[in-house]
Amino acid sequence: MMRKARKASRLICTGLFATVALGAQTGQSKPPEPNRAAAYYNFAMGHLYAELASMYGNRSEYVDKAIEHYKAAMQADPGAAFLAEELTDIYIQAGRLRDAVLEAEEMLRRDPDNIEAHRILGRIYARMIGDASQGRIDEGMLRRAIEQFGKITQKDPSDVDAWVTLGRLQRLAQNSVEAEKAYKRALELDADNEYALQGLALLYQDLGDTKTAVQMWQRLAAQNPSPRVLQALASTYEQARDYKSAIEVLRKALELAPKDLEIKRELAENLLNTEQLGEALKLYQELARANPREPQYLLRVSQIYRQQRELAKAREAHERAKDLDPRNLEIQYNEVSLLEAEGKLSEAIARLKQILEATAKAAYGPPERANRAILLERLGLLYRANEQPEQAAEAFREMAALDAELGARAAAQIIETYRACKLFARAEQEAEAAYRQYPNDRMIRVIRASLLADLGRGEEAVAEVKKLLEAHRDREAYLALAQICEKAKDFEGMAGALEQAERLSESDEDKESILFMRGAMYERMKKYEQAEAEFRKLLAKNPRNASALNYLGYMLADRDVRLEEALELVQRALELDPYNGAYLDSLGWVYYRMGKLEEAERYLRQALERVPRDPTVNDHLGDVYFRQGKLKEAIAQWQISLKEWEASSKAELDPDEVAKVQKKLEGAKLRLAREGAKASKPR
Repeated sequence: MMRKARKASRLICTGLFATVALGAQTGQSKPPEPNRAAAYYNFAMGHLYAELASMYGNRSEYVDKAIEHYKAAMQADPGAAFLAEELTDIYIQAGRLRDAVLEAEEMLRRDPDNIEAHRILGRIYARMIGDASQGRIDEGMLRRAIEQFGKITQKDPSDVDAWVTLGRLQRLAQNSVEAEKAYKRALELDADNEYALQGLALLYQDLGDTKTAVQMWQRLAAQNPSPRVLQALASTYEQARDYKSAIEVLRKALELAPKDLEIKRELAENLLNTEQLGEALKLYQELARANPREPQYLLRVSQIYRQQRELAKAREAHERAKDLDPRNLEIQYNEVSLLEAEGKLSEAIARLKQILEATAKAAYGPPERANRAILLERLGLLYRANEQPEQAAEAFREMAALDAELGARAAAQIIETYRACKLFARAEQEAEAAYRQYPNDRMIRVIRASLLADLGRGEEAVAEVKKLLEAHRDREAYLALAQICEKAKDFEGMAGALEQAERLSESDEDKESILFMRGAMYERMKKYEQAEAEFRKLLAKNPRNASALNYLGYMLADRDVRLEEALELVQRALELDPYNGAYLDSLGWVYYRMGKLEEAERYLRQALERVPRDPTVNDHLGDVYFRQGKLKEAIAQWQISLKEWEASSKAELDPDEVAKVQKKLEGAKLRLAREGAKASKPR
């Protein structure tokens, strides 16, 4: 009713404006003045009968009367464009589309310039296009609608609504240039037209021009900061990966509509994307309470608790979500992640295999194929973490067989699997085969170069990556060069590559990774003050960077300085990632330096459960056992450490560290022999 009333008001206002305008045209022949009173009366009666028709199942007598009065209103005031809309609506409401088309065509036969007939046809054709969201579009009707609205804008270039509709139709037809012209023409006539601004924003989003789309939504939000407009602006920020701005806008939207669950969900999602876990958790818990039958909210609660390493709470929320929707693939996959976080790799593998077997088909559509490829890759990674390289390689090969476009990626994963498991001959064999098959694939070339460095062929590896720079002088290429130079112990080359990568780093995350790599470089060069300065810069930017906290803490402990500070840094890293094997090793080493041997032993044993093939951890545990007087246990750990050093890549091999372990092992054996001889002497 309000919509109809506004149109009636428009009719009166249009009449007043026309009267003033015509009065100013002295000395010119006047066109016949519209009969405003008759037009308003017939519009009101047409509206009344249309409402009655709607209430009583479109009874023909009411429909006929409504049509009769709307026609009379159009005849009384031909300039009132919305009357054609009302007439079209009643035809559509009554299902008389054919009658409407025939009548409009007859009107055009009598008068080819009859703009109202074009409006009727245009609206009917537009109505018959179909549902674009369902992918059901009648291309013929779309072309006819565009043709009619094109004629309307030619005959009445000041019709803003027609320009907006033409823009919408051209966008639907994927004629982006014509759509943009139509929307811009509408804005020339009405600079604040919401529908034109919205249409342009959506068009620019379609084209991937998020910067201009944001500008359109910002203009619209400035004049109409409604929750829906703010949501659309936030969505565009998300498309541009500007989650910080999206969060800011969604907070404003939630202030306007505090009970809107969809806005709350979108805000929670963006907070999760930016790892603001505490606030995201609170919102998802509120959503779960508001809609206790929705498993997705409980799933997100479980995922956040898992990230926060509160695994008991994560498990509880997961079980509640599973009870609501046990067949949900995302919920099933969450259980795999939970088992992995709990350190139950074999169980995680078994669960993921069950999911893959249950969802296996003879053929897959594109979305199913993509999802299955993700699961197969995850299975391969779990096998790799569980020291099962052949099973991992088989999973990656199955991924490649599923989707040939993933062949290079699968090959890279196989190479990395054998490298991580210290099977360097197999890794080299796979790398050369992949290089022959995918000679121009960037990922294959980088991972092959990395393997060459592992094999002690550092100069060859650096040269290979420099070839990439000839075609790709981007941040990723310079980072790859820096990493290869680090393995080749070419720290001058690494410094230069990091400098170039830093110039190309835009986001805070990108800049943090440069600071971390430079800090690690200085540490390996034994420039400890400079290394510490880089890590301090990084932590000033992001105090929650667990890798930097751990590296700095370990570096202090290894030099046996500022141990209390080292302890605090490593503990903060473990709060962020409690099951990280490297961090557990660091904590054990700090406790060893502090003389707290029981704590040191406990955390080093936990570290070995997570990283069983790291020679440094075995060396550290050997030191603890030696100081505890457990010579046999110390000898066993140092022997394992030497064995793992021998299996390590040439790039990782540290002759000085190996010599230290060898010296400690020999000393322990001599001491054990002396003690054994002493014990065997008769008293």
